[in-house]
Amino acid sequence: MLKSHIHQVSNSISLPPLSTPFIIDQHSSSSAISRNVLVKKRRGGSIRNMSASTTTTATMISTSSVDKFAMVKGVISVQPTISGVLTSVTVGLIGTVADRVSDLFGKSFLVELVSTDLDSSGNEKETIKAYARPLNDGSKLNKYQCEFKVPYNFGDIGAVLVENQHRQEAYIKDIVLDDGSVIFPCESWVHSKYENPDKRIFFTDKSYLPSKTPVGLKSLREKDLETLRGNGEGERKPFERIYDYDTYNDIGDPDANSDLSRPVLGGDQHPYPRRCRTGRPMTSTEPWSESRTTLPFYVPRDEDFSEIKEVTFGATTLFSVLDGAIPMLESILTDSGLGFSSFMDIGSLYTERVNMIPSNNGLLSAVPRLIQTIVNSTKSYLQFETPRMKERDSFSWFRDEEFCRQTLAGLNPYSIQLVTEWPLTSKLDPEVYGPAESAITKEIVEQEIKGFMTLEEALEQKKLFLLDYHDLLLPYVNKVRELEGTTLYGSRTLMFLTSTGTLRPLAIELTRPPNNGKPQWKHVYTPSRDATDAWLWKLAKAHVLAHDSGYHQLVSHWLRTHGATEPYIIATNRHLSKIHPIHRLLCPHLRYTMQINSLARLALINASGTINTSFSPKKYSMQLSSDAYARDWRFDHEALPADLVSRGMAVEDESAPHGIKLTIEDYPFANDGLLLWDAITRWATTYVNHYYPQPNLVESDTELQAWWTEIRTVGHGDKKDEPWWPQLKTRQDLIKIVTTIMWVCSGHHSAVNFGQYDFAGYFPNRPTIARTKMPNEDPTVEEWEAFISKPEDVLLDSFPTQIQATRVMSILAVLSTHSPDEEYIGTNIEPAWAAEPVIKAAFEEFSGEMKAIETIIDSRNRDTNLRNRRGAGLVPYQLLKPFSEPGVTGKGVPYSISI
Repeated sequence: MLKSHIHQVSNSISLPPLSTPFIIDQHSSSSAISRNVLVKKRRGGSIRNMSASTTTTATMISTSSVDKFAMVKGVISVQPTISGVLTSVTVGLIGTVADRVSDLFGKSFLVELVSTDLDSSGNEKETIKAYARPLNDGSKLNKYQCEFKVPYNFGDIGAVLVENQHRQEAYIKDIVLDDGSVIFPCESWVHSKYENPDKRIFFTDKSYLPSKTPVGLKSLREKDLETLRGNGEGERKPFERIYDYDTYNDIGDPDANSDLSRPVLGGDQHPYPRRCRTGRPMTSTEPWSESRTTLPFYVPRDEDFSEIKEVTFGATTLFSVLDGAIPMLESILTDSGLGFSSFMDIGSLYTERVNMIPSNNGLLSAVPRLIQTIVNSTKSYLQFETPRMKERDSFSWFRDEEFCRQTLAGLNPYSIQLVTEWPLTSKLDPEVYGPAESAITKEIVEQEIKGFMTLEEALEQKKLFLLDYHDLLLPYVNKVRELEGTTLYGSRTLMFLTSTGTLRPLAIELTRPPNNGKPQWKHVYTPSRDATDAWLWKLAKAHVLAHDSGYHQLVSHWLRTHGATEPYIIATNRHLSKIHPIHRLLCPHLRYTMQINSLARLALINASGTINTSFSPKKYSMQLSSDAYARDWRFDHEALPADLVSRGMAVEDESAPHGIKLTIEDYPFANDGLLLWDAITRWATTYVNHYYPQPNLVESDTELQAWWTEIRTVGHGDKKDEPWWPQLKTRQDLIKIVTTIMWVCSGHHSAVNFGQYDFAGYFPNRPTIARTKMPNEDPTVEEWEAFISKPEDVLLDSFPTQIQATRVMSILAVLSTHSPDEEYIGTNIEPAWAAEPVIKAAFEEFSGEMKAIETIIDSRNRDTNLRNRRGAGLVPYQLLKPFSEPGVTGKGVPYSISI
């Protein structure tokens, strides 16, 4: 079953409701604690849903002066699980006989109501208890009903305690009292009391700052946080919900093979964000490295959604490819060094079927885009769909203009920067790496500009732009070249902004540092009509594209979104209570990410994973990511406007629409991203100002301050002493911080993720690796003659091997896919937002802005004056359109890093 592959938890409840009558427990309210149930009447005296400002409480209405209590009904909604749906006829897989007996006798869950008040002695009031029984109301959810006898002086209900009487866990969506008078948003797995005797705590949908917490809830608020923090000891159990920090000490596998040893990422030597602690034993060969398993790593139980989302949910599908499709590919393509002999062979990936061994684990059913099963047959075959870029123009990848355009409207719009100083100069030690000054000279530039302007004029008019991977890659060149099947250079690519607003390349510089007595080697390639130079130029572009692909995947994508966000998730759960308004603001942006990250550590960024086997730096890939973090990552620059300014792609301008003026006006990523950034800022501003009406409330919020301190000093602790960390003293400070986090999880991630198959599914457009050196670097006579006689073969030899290409393509297809139940930004209002009229109205305005952004982007893509967006055969820039259909669409912005 799917469950056994995705999460190793005992079992999950997915019980079809029983029609058995409820057997009332006569003692269920005998120990009831006094409490008022807040209820509003409508015409006829019946209870109705309360206004959003008071929906979380309920007040007791007595039917007569003699009544001392009221009867309050509650309904628990339990989400059916995937395994439950697939095996609903098999009692053994859905529930045990003991669980059936619990339901039969009306004791499925024990629920206790908690008052917001203290008793007359200043102690917490005794809770009101009731057991829940199955309720068959015909809905898709499994419902359980309970009834409470609540004293008139109980006070407002602020929380419930839940004890799961089954021997299996259950995913509770919510608990509702009196048809909506009181709502407890849960969205959480509740363990069996037989696994853990502690009762679960759920609060109402009313949000409170710590200082505003009702006295009856204060101890529960702290107790819940203490449970989530844990004690930092022992190996985590699958049912636990503990959030703690650890270094990336588990991406190597030294016990399996010494070649799979990897340095620990995190610490002085290799700074890095922290990941979630699992507590697995250390390896026998390296006591500093954590051991690995073949099954998904621990994540806090509420971070695993594979059982409650559709079978095409990102984590489920990704694991299906990693655990199913890729091993099958490797079993077919047994020659790991075999490349493609022609471009026709590459094209056949999209037109011909490859027979595959049928899978008996059911996993490949989650990958309909890649693996198709012949009807009425036991055979399976592999066929890749044609990426949109190749479908529109098979030769666009060959064009220099498209090469440049994709730095503004492609997969990695985060690298291009303005040239502000000349000559281009390395900051590396020349004693180690050779002369620091670039070989791209003034003469070369002016020759390529062809007299249009001088170099000085081009600099002054902000016409020169750069992709600079020189200093980041050069320290790895000699080490990478010792590995089989790859090579590396430091690279610089210089581009010129034309009068039409498009870029064209001027020069590519490739550099090899001194090694084994050989001096530094560097060469500048330029576009040419000469046959030999033209082919050298094409090969140089392939090397730069491999560099850009690696930087995109390791830095722009993994590090700056997945890796940097995990500490935010951990700190949010450790220090912001579930009823803290900032927790509830960030919650939809932080869902799903930890599970995806754990799968990445399992089979993508690990020593034998796709990144380490199919990208140019190979075994040094993650170490290179650490170097980029140490050198370049700054929280304040993760805000989109600050990022653009830091790269010279914009300047601050209060008169401009977004407060900045773009250096390149037709910069699709920046133009669309700023629309989204501004909308998020406005939404965050209204939200923060509502919950922090007085400026001093931010600095006095103990949970908030602990949260931000831990992000800076622990989650990103290797950067704790940097002066650029924002302070958190004012509402404006808080708005900037949460807006940045929300942008990174939504807009930033979508921009670098959901176009991966469209732009890189046809790998000649974005090869992940360059396997051979340039033909003119110290060639032998035979090597040079082979290049002269058939340069196309040399280009093909530099491309990824068959297994590398298909492995990456399989993963990119999954990473680019939206599931049918994707949660897009501006949709699915959170219960706590709906509970407050001001917040509900602000969200509705925010949602409307998302729809308006859709229209604006469509209009821009129809504008023929915007040549970086529209032209013959071009893929229009849609990556920041907020909404999308399911599948690989090249658009859509989910709230969170959901794949």
